[in-house]
Amino acid sequence: MSELPPLIVHIIYRLDVGGLENGLVNLINRMPSEKYRHAIICLTDSTDFSKRIQRPDVAIFEIHKKPGQDGGSFLKVYKLLKQLEPEIVHTRNLAAIEYQLCAFLAGVPFRVQGEHGWDVFDPEGNNVKYRWLRFSLGFLIQRFIPLSRQLEDYLQYKVGISAQKITRICNGVDTERFYPAQGQRQTLVDCPLDLQNKLLIGTVGRMHGVKDQLTLVKAYILACQQSASFAGKACLALIGDGPLRELAVNLLQQHGLDDKAWLPGERQDVAQIMRGFDVFVLPSKAEGISNTILEAMASGLPVIATRVGGNPELVLNETTGLLVEKENVPAMAAALQSLVGDDGKRRQFAEAAWRRAQQEFSMDSMVARYLAVYDRH
Repeated sequence: MSELPPLIVHIIYRLDVGGLENGLVNLINRMPSEKYRHAIICLTDSTDFSKRIQRPDVAIFEIHKKPGQDGGSFLKVYKLLKQLEPEIVHTRNLAAIEYQLCAFLAGVPFRVQGEHGWDVFDPEGNNVKYRWLRFSLGFLIQRFIPLSRQLEDYLQYKVGISAQKITRICNGVDTERFYPAQGQRQTLVDCPLDLQNKLLIGTVGRMHGVKDQLTLVKAYILACQQSASFAGKACLALIGDGPLRELAVNLLQQHGLDDKAWLPGERQDVAQIMRGFDVFVLPSKAEGISNTILEAMASGLPVIATRVGGNPELVLNETTGLLVEKENVPAMAAALQSLVGDDGKRRQFAEAAWRRAQQEFSMDSMVARYLAVYDRH
């Protein structure tokens, strides 16, 4: 019997809908099965999102970590790593980095930490405790993988990680799932809006604080108040669930615009929904490298995004879309009116965004760069 390929254990907080998790699933699905095996340790639990994993040999373990400090979770992870005997452990983001200690104690030969974006409690990366945690655990970690140039600079200049330990790898986008609509608008299942002769402004993501969908809602309301033409032409879709959803619904109702908006909660048909959008907006307060921006670009959409994190690395202002300052409702309202009111600009940005996604952010390139890191073990 031939020897099994080396095992990589990926440690994440939870396997649920999200950019980090989407990137992990894409990586596992695209990596040659003869090169590496994979297992996922979820510090809390996993959801039906795990069904996106196409390989049948990927084991998923749930630790059911308690909120806050949970010493028992470290023991569970340590025992599991001793049992699995991986060649590589790859933790992702602040929520998982402490479990590098388990990997070190369990004798895992190669230890990797991925930095996908700021923690929700530290959106600017200024928390001294978090920086010290990354610095101290950096003595146990052989390779850091930031997804954006901003995160790379943060690790090197704010945390103090040696440049020799850092490899920046941008996410790739699955152009087989995300591609432009051909001809007529993609039919949106269960959407109650009458979109004939209308434009649909949309966003996709968890509806919680750092994603800041409320700024988009307020900007849409302001644009409707400022321009009767905009109000008669533009509809709004917010795809995702979370605590901001109810607040967004209430805001729209208060201004009599709930009949022009669609907030269906979490959906599994995001690629099809993207093909029903005319403009994509990402209003986040902080970002790493946004999968949803890449997916929107691959879907042939002009993008309005906040000038935070890795967004300026993806969206070329006045070329593939528009960049605005975070939490700036008037600026976002102006950007919305600019694209809704100018068919030529919208089509020009859409074409440029699609070409950029194809040329700069291929999935094959992403997988090759991860393989290069893993092969160093």
